[in-house]
Amino acid sequence: MNATTSRSPQRTARARTRAALMVLPTLLLACDRNDTDVRLVDQAADTADVSAVKQSLHARGRKFELVEASIGDIHRAIRARRTTCKEIVSGYIARARAYNGTCTRLVTADGAPVSPGMGAVRAGAPIALPSETVPVSSILPNFERYVGLPLELGRQEPTRSDPTVEQQAGMRVGIPDAGQVNALATLNLRGERSVSCGGACDAHPSAAGLAATCPAACEEFRKQPDALEVAAELDATFGSRPDLESLPLYCIPMSFKDVLDTKDMRSTGNGDIDFALDVPPFDSPVVARLRAKGTIIYAKANAHEYNGGPGGPGGGPAAARFAFPSGVHAISAWAGQACNPYDTEREPRGSSSGSGVSVAANLAMCSICEQTGGSCKGPASRNNTVSLLTTNGIMPGAGGWPNDWIGDRFGIICRDIEDAATVLDAVRNSNEEYFDSGDIYSAIPKALISQDPYASFVSTRRSSLRGIRIGVVREYFVKHAANDVAISDHLNQEIKTVLRDRLGAELVESYDPLYGDDPELPDMAYGFQDAFAEVLPRQMPDYFSKMSGGALEFTVPGYDVTSYQYLLELSEGMAPLAPSLNLRRITSTPNVLVTKFNAERYLIRRGDSRVYDWASLVANTKWREDGSRADAENWLSSNTTVAPGKAEAVRMRESARTAMLKVMYENDIDVFIAPENTLPHRKIGGPGDPTVNRRGGSGATQTLTALLGIPEITVPAGYNRIIYEPRFELNADGTEYDDVAGSEPSLLPRPMPIALMLWAGPGDEPTLIKVASAYEAATQHRVPPADFGPVP
Repeated sequence: MNATTSRSPQRTARARTRAALMVLPTLLLACDRNDTDVRLVDQAADTADVSAVKQSLHARGRKFELVEASIGDIHRAIRARRTTCKEIVSGYIARARAYNGTCTRLVTADGAPVSPGMGAVRAGAPIALPSETVPVSSILPNFERYVGLPLELGRQEPTRSDPTVEQQAGMRVGIPDAGQVNALATLNLRGERSVSCGGACDAHPSAAGLAATCPAACEEFRKQPDALEVAAELDATFGSRPDLESLPLYCIPMSFKDVLDTKDMRSTGNGDIDFALDVPPFDSPVVARLRAKGTIIYAKANAHEYNGGPGGPGGGPAAARFAFPSGVHAISAWAGQACNPYDTEREPRGSSSGSGVSVAANLAMCSICEQTGGSCKGPASRNNTVSLLTTNGIMPGAGGWPNDWIGDRFGIICRDIEDAATVLDAVRNSNEEYFDSGDIYSAIPKALISQDPYASFVSTRRSSLRGIRIGVVREYFVKHAANDVAISDHLNQEIKTVLRDRLGAELVESYDPLYGDDPELPDMAYGFQDAFAEVLPRQMPDYFSKMSGGALEFTVPGYDVTSYQYLLELSEGMAPLAPSLNLRRITSTPNVLVTKFNAERYLIRRGDSRVYDWASLVANTKWREDGSRADAENWLSSNTTVAPGKAEAVRMRESARTAMLKVMYENDIDVFIAPENTLPHRKIGGPGDPTVNRRGGSGATQTLTALLGIPEITVPAGYNRIIYEPRFELNADGTEYDDVAGSEPSLLPRPMPIALMLWAGPGDEPTLIKVASAYEAATQHRVPPADFGPVP
């Protein structure tokens, strides 16, 4: 089986027509079926240019539709007086009301129903929690023989932030065909945008005075206009003639991962934490700059609490009391679990899941995500959207929940590259610079920042890539197990047929013995192994003394890899490098011990009267699982940031970046390309494929670019149906469930999106945007999820 089925031209045309109809069902139903309308549908079949069809229909005076609208579409519609800013925001609120509900079901002992629960108010009404559950025996085989730690079975519990609000806790699974995605944790609507100042405590200032039962701080907070009020102000000021020169994101509703602070919305790192005032006194710099450029600060996107959780410092007196089986991604004790809009039973991936899902399901125009390893690119890839991350420092990364480490960056998720580049251009501050004095990593050479708008490098449908040389990084195409094959082969073919054959780019491949040589592509004359052999003996000679399982990790027969003589010969190309010392390995570093330190720095700046240090944070937080609670408590006894991992990560960043740039120069490469991921979507609450050869996790391409701090773009690259469904298997003594790879192929219920990832050297954003957007324009793989179309 292949990941995609080859089609005749006639079948391809029909498929393109269906794609256009999926985007425009309401508009096409409104057509009077005259010859012009038929020609527009034919145009979709002939060109697959969904945006052109949509624009043509809009231009003929049809009702403006938010589904798949771009930034330019909104601006054109407002200037043509076919909509207003308030109508745009109201339309997104209507979509949230229709599609932003709970999409997971609890896993209980017997599968018996639970009492219906009511969650937080979103888009004007409380979220309903489903009463149906599934029995744990249907998830975990041979459960009657399990004798390990008690499982955190599914349950509904009051939240710590607001005991009148319930949330799912413990084990859960995605609901098939849920029609809901749970992507937005908080909407910027008066009365629901804060728990501390909720309901009447957020009454408009024109209303009666603040009730005596409300915190005094709410008097100042309620002066902040909500999203609808901001939209009305913009309409009153500009009408149909917005100043797009100074407000390039005029009336563009965006969501923000909850690690970014917003002075007019609850900001808790998406944790269930009881701040004295859950709204901070400031915006993150990125939020403030986008607000000043006309953006509607619309919603906080669901995410994994506190980025990736507290992360333990290792050791410590606290131990987890319960087991929490794998398979749940980006979950919060406050906001719950987001689901993939293409199949709500499956993962949305990454701690920025709500950012990817909200954009994919057309619940927001774009979103600001945050990633340490792959928390932007993963949700973008899995949900058929684009992610753009700049050279570390161009997008200011300060002003939010602790994300002040060398790999942490804010990124942009949109449905296409042009919108993402437009958002990036708008992030410049009032001096037209990207520098932020609060972010040490934004002190980068000015030469790395383009003087021309990044959106000016977006390629058109007719663009050629002749003269561009692309390095195909085979280390990330390796077919580690059966589940890697279909996606790896499909993306390999995409690169050849689109980038090489249609767009004219020149391809050259790296070599990995686990992948082998592709006779269709020339080899790099100087590969990553060559670069590591030259760089590491000079900059990190102690790296060759690493131990694994009680023995040296990077052994080479006939050599003492720790000796002076070996390192000398290796650096001169006279001795071999261990094959295991490759791109997948160099990104794995020990614990860096920064969580508590960075959290306390942030809490000092925030100045909350109740939560002001790590101890008070732990005392006022309800965690998503008992393991997180134990990790958080173990930080209480840790009062150091000194760790071997910190020094190793900083040194490896410099060494690996030097090696990568050496490979680029030696081979005259403009950009590198590889799969974002070669594994199919796993089920929420289900098993995943075991890690093989450091595939996934700390060995994935996502971690490489994060460590190096280099620019990257993830772009939709088609769809996959094939999966070897992994399974849980009880170990021999009955104490633990292991993830086991599947052995039989089957078809996913729906085609699931996959993606290519492109990256280059520091400051190479213009070239990346040119190449990625040329591929995007030539393929137009993005098709919206069918279950989340226009709201009647």
